Amino acid sequence: MLECVAGHRVTTHGSPGLPLLCAVVVCVMWHAEARPLDFVCDRGSRRRAVNSVAQMQTDLSACGGDGGVTLSTEVRLPCIKVHKASWEGKSQQEKRGDIIASLGLLGEDVRAAIALSPPGCVSALLQSLEHSLTNYQHILAHLELSGAVESPLTSSCVPQSSPSLSTVLWAYSRLITGKLEWLVVTLEDRCTPSIYTDQFRRS
Repeated sequence: MLECVAGHRVTTHGSPGLPLLCAVVVCVMWHAEARPLDFVCDRGSRRRAVNSVAQMQTDLSACGGDGGVTLSTEVRLPCIKVHKASWEGKSQQEKRGDIIASLGLLGEDVRAAIALSPPGCVSALLQSLEHSLTNYQHILAHLELSGAVESPLTSSCVPQSSPSLSTVLWAYSRLITGKLEWLVVTLEDRCTPSIYTDQFRRS
């Protein structure tokens, strides 16, 4: 057994690439400890989170040769296409609701895929993805935003589905570098010079 972080274990069964996946879990879990405003004001933190997803995409090759891993169930993909004028016309609350809805659907299906995956490389990678999703949901849920309160969380599109883990990771990466990053950038005016300085020293 390999212990990646407290309370989270994965079984190796001789699968290659798991030490790398453990490093991804450790990196991603850090964000659950951060205050939402720290995440907004620390661009280095956001960059590391994006890099951790890119690392998952790289580590995927250890699970399925050329990265061609087909899951036992279809996974609903986040809505990543954006009509710029429509998106900019939404309140911060509405944008958050849209993103959380996409993260929620993706998280449900990733957890279902974990339940159907035998212990090993793919299961560990899915657990890393699930931890990352949960952390982003935590951060978004605790952001203090202005504007109209979002109605029941709804996604901006009818999500497509795919059993390809490579496609799932690609769509997730596009979500956090697109809609999520655009939302966070609009909140950076809350960051004081002292916060920026403190975050720079910690980077």
